[in-house]
Order: sequence, then C-alpha cells, then structure tokens
Amino acid sequence: MEFSREMLELYAVTDRRWLRGKSLGSQVRQALSGGATMVQLREKELHGDGLLEAAREIREICHSFRVPFLIDDDVELARKVDADGVHVGQEDMEAARARAVLGPGKILGVSARTLEQARAAEAAGADYLGVGAVFPTGTKDDAKSVSLDSLREICGSVIIPVVAIGGIGKKNLLQLSGSGIAGVAVVSAIFAQEDIEGETRYLKELVGKMMGSGK
Repeated sequence: MEFSREMLELYAVTDRRWLRGKSLGSQVRQALSGGATMVQLREKELHGDGLLEAAREIREICHSFRVPFLIDDDVELARKVDADGVHVGQEDMEAARARAVLGPGKILGVSARTLEQARAAEAAGADYLGVGAVFPTGTKDDAKSVSLDSLREICGSVIIPVVAIGGIGKKNLLQLSGSGIAGVAVVSAIFAQEDIEGETRYLKELVGKMMGSGK
C-alpha cells in the first residue's frame, strides 16, 4: 500500500486492556467505521500463535476498509502476515535495519523524542515519525514528555510527516493546532470508549478542525 500523509490523520493504536469482553477485531472494525485512517497492532502481552492470529485478522479488517495496517516493533511478524508496515521505537530494531528487512514497498514509522532522533530516522528511511508523549499518558509508564515547542521544531526540521502521540484525547487535541503535525495517534481515546465508532468519528472531526486551523 502506497503511503500518504493523509493516512496519519487519525491513527488508532490497539490495547487489549480495554476489551471489556469484546473482541479486538470488533473494536478495530468500529474504529475504522468511525473514520480511523491507520491502525497499529500494539499488544505487548500477546505472543506466539495468539499474536499471529490477531495480526492476520486485523490485517484483513483493515484492508476491507482500505486502511493501512502496521505492527508495533515486530518486523518479522509484519513480514509473515504481509502487513503494510511496522513502527519501531528507539529501543527496538534500528531504523535502517528495519528498512532493509522490510524493503522499499512497506511503511516504516519511527518514534522520536528529539530533533537528533528525528533527523536520524528520516535519514535511515522512515516514512513518518511518531513524536511524544505530548501529554501525560497512562499507556506507557516510561513515556518521556515532548514539549509543544519541541514538537513544532521537529515538524519544521524534517520533510517526512509527523504524528503526535501520548495522552491525546478530545479535551486536548486542539491544543496541537499549528504544530505542523500530519495527525494524531491515540489509544484510550478510541479503544477505552463505550461507543468506539462515535468517539472515533468525533475525534476525526476535531482533527479536521485542528488541521484547518494550522493552515
């Protein structure tokens, strides 16, 4: 799937902690019905056949909506299920190595907290950057904060698009207006909600307002 900046507008990142008796596949389907533009499978507690089965199922769901499906960290799993790409952190596989394994036709996202990391990821072949945490978050206990000034600096210093991540929800999303980001990546703002489709649709509207006010 050919990558475009618009795919980052509302980037849904999965989290099984919010299933509450539902299936991950059904939650992803609801998010896509609400307008999510990209999905990342990020399940640190899922391994082996369970992870493989989830990856295959969600890939099919995403492709039925013509939305790209990425896998967090696991480049080999991404290859095995023919995912559209992978997202790696600074502590995961080095970006240049990930690009070499994936090949040129897949999407590579890289986490960055500093301008130096952002430039290095771009040089290594990243298609986009995930920058954060821009707000306090309970999803990653070790997440280090990135100021809005730093976010703007990174956006203005690289050519590839940037997606903001970390603690983003409907109450603070518009604070990112004018930062230069291409979109937001969210976890609980979608998957912790009772009405996933409705909340996703509302977030998509807010992203549109944010992007419009930044022009």
